Amino acid sequence: MGQEVIYADQNLSRDSSLKSSPPTLPPQEILLQQKATAGNNTMCVEEDKIKITESPHLLKCPESWQPLLEKCLLFSSTSNSWDESLAYCSIKGSSLLLIQDQEELKLIQKQIGNIGVHFWIGLKFSPSEKSWKWTNGSFLNSNILQITADIKESNCVSISQKKIISENCDAESRWICQKELEPTYKK
Repeated sequence: MGQEVIYADQNLSRDSSLKSSPPTLPPQEILLQQKATAGNNTMCVEEDKIKITESPHLLKCPESWQPLLEKCLLFSSTSNSWDESLAYCSIKGSSLLLIQDQEELKLIQKQIGNIGVHFWIGLKFSPSEKSWKWTNGSFLNSNILQITADIKESNCVSISQKKIISENCDAESRWICQKELEPTYKK
């Protein structure tokens, strides 16, 4: 692909202004320009024009992950402590589940299905702040989750189809990892 160089001489007085707006490019093109000024002359060099030929086709989850709203979820089939579950999600390039609102909570609980199974989510009691804290550093909005059981220093939160409970972080439960949907491209 050859480069095209465009030179332009402009003789503008100091108090004149450009009345026209810059040309708009179609969203599929990116134009890189450099401007150099020497005296009253401005030189504009069109360095490279890149056409984006790949466009997002659809968003999808990795194999064995389930789409839910704008996330991909991985429901574990084994049990671990909360810290081990957090580490597992991290290795998979994800985090323990962060629940945004009541709608998401209901959809997740519906997917859990089995009443007796509990899953760790990314919520742990912070003794220094005396509050529940998500793994992303934000604090729990109690309007979203109503946690049952005692609040203790070493407690984490797990959810089941019907309950959201506080339990010792060293207990073993299944867990839910989350990651963002990944774009795929047509070629």
